[in-house]
Amino acid sequence: MSGVALFVAVTGVVLAAAGLAACVVPPTNRLAHRVRPYTVVARARLRGDADLVSITATPVDGVVRGVFGPPLRGIARRVGVLVERRDDAELELALRQAGRAEVSPADHRTRVVGSVVRAAAVGATIGALVFRSALATVGLTIVGVVYGASTARGRLDRAIRERAERMRIELYTINQLLAMHVRTGAGPMQAVQRVVDRGHGAVVEELAALLLAVRRGESEPAAFRHAADVTAEPAAARTYKLFAAGAERGVDLAGGLRSLSEDLRDARREEIRATATKRRAAMLIPTIAVLAPVMLLFIAAPLPSVVFGGR
Repeated sequence: MSGVALFVAVTGVVLAAAGLAACVVPPTNRLAHRVRPYTVVARARLRGDADLVSITATPVDGVVRGVFGPPLRGIARRVGVLVERRDDAELELALRQAGRAEVSPADHRTRVVGSVVRAAAVGATIGALVFRSALATVGLTIVGVVYGASTARGRLDRAIRERAERMRIELYTINQLLAMHVRTGAGPMQAVQRVVDRGHGAVVEELAALLLAVRRGESEPAAFRHAADVTAEPAAARTYKLFAAGAERGVDLAGGLRSLSEDLRDARREEIRATATKRRAAMLIPTIAVLAPVMLLFIAAPLPSVVFGGR
């Protein structure tokens, strides 16, 4: 019997045993679906997810997930600690800065392991089917592992950079709106609430999380300082620290916000100029690469006749 047939046979026996066990000893009914309807209103008031029950799952899916899910997740998390060496606090901060606060560090490590396994499987398949060599298979598998791990970490870092850039673009408008609300007589938290109610984006998401922390009992200055510590954009941290100082000492928020907006606009203008200069230089490279050899040929073509006197 070949390896594939043996694997299919073993998988069928395991699934049949799991189905028989589910029929003989049905799984214990959980209380989550009974308690969840009573928490929908509270979650909605806290601007959280309503956490509705999915009705698409079948009993067979629940049995298979309950039998094979926990061991596979446990193995993936243990292997993920080796692949993703950052501790839980640092990884949780990185996920929050990337806009993935709903993903736990354990789930992120599980996804990283999945990416590593897929890349390693692709490398092993290419080595076995294309090169037909054990050494090439092992080497491509190792390359796949390294590529999968670096790609997963690179995706997270790239998501942090992209979100910080979006926040930097949004902050000019957000600061102007906050300054307008403060100038018309609104308090700091009232101005933030108005912007959150009418806006959307990365900065508004952080402001909404800040409001949620204040509703849960955290003081306003502490909430703003915590938001400044965990944000991915330094300009947003300056805005939050200004609000923390305003909540404590009553500084001129409107003037400070307008000054921050002007600094952001100037910094954005300089960044655009630097980017335009780099792209202009990059556009000259193909032109030089194509025209320079042709010009050299035109210059060098008459040199033999000039030097040796030929016609």
